[in-house]
Amino acid sequence: MFELNQLRCFVTVAEMLHFRRAAAHLNMTQPPLSRQIQLLEQEVGAVLLDRSTRRVRLTPAGQVFLRAARQMLQAAENAARDARRVARGESGEITIAFTATSSYAYLPRLVSVIRARMPELELTLREMVSSAQLDALQAGAIDFALCRPPVARAGLRAVRVHREPLLLAVPGDHPLAEKASINIEDVSGEPLITYPPIEGRYFHDLVASLYHVAGIAPSRVQYITQAHSIMALVGAGIGIAVVPQAAERLQQAGVVLRPLQSAANATADLMFALRINTENPAVAAVEAMLEQEWPALGYVGGKDVSDIGRGRGSAV
Repeated sequence: MFELNQLRCFVTVAEMLHFRRAAAHLNMTQPPLSRQIQLLEQEVGAVLLDRSTRRVRLTPAGQVFLRAARQMLQAAENAARDARRVARGESGEITIAFTATSSYAYLPRLVSVIRARMPELELTLREMVSSAQLDALQAGAIDFALCRPPVARAGLRAVRVHREPLLLAVPGDHPLAEKASINIEDVSGEPLITYPPIEGRYFHDLVASLYHVAGIAPSRVQYITQAHSIMALVGAGIGIAVVPQAAERLQQAGVVLRPLQSAANATADLMFALRINTENPAVAAVEAMLEQEWPALGYVGGKDVSDIGRGRGSAV
């Protein structure tokens, strides 16, 4: 089979139609150039160049082969360029998993930055609850996770990228809807719609903590996994709910959102997690790029999580 160097020699001679000038252009002497053309013609099984003492010209076979030779050289150049880009993480593919509420506000900003800074990167998004995200991250099925804490998994590291207040969602015709802000004690005895203890552990525990610190209890509890379903049930008058501020983007009819006053921590955190060791070079490239973009993305750091970037990360 002919070699790329033989193709380059042939294309150069075919374009210049002069062996001596072609040899000079290729930084070689004329005899080795002639030998490369001869070897190429032997492999092809056809005379490609008609040589005489007066001129050099392409044979009909050479004219056809020239078009193919140019295409092969361009394909080889493209393949090498693409391989370098993948090795540098400039192209390739990454998969980001996200929670439903993160898609309302933070995820669009994150995706916008990645696409603007790394346009050749193929981005796949998967909506998953936090526990499933961490399982997939450990298994190598995804590259990044936008999840709720805790990220207490071996081989993973995370940084807190967003913090939002918790709001109280009440039916529009509820007496509490008339208040500008609501004390947690005011919801004692109200039916509660909240996240389940397993699939929605983080928000379940946050809400339970708010009620525990305030010393109150709901009259009954409905467990719902997704924020949009919770909001719809609130709008139907089934009960009240404590939701993250991102739920404002849902604009559910019949629901009023009010600031929540509480002695306990009434905020929710969003984590950006990845594996400590990964074979995908695009992961490191995205990580390095995002480190420069955290301020624009509203990054909120914290001592209770490992920091991503500049080698400071550790398992959490």
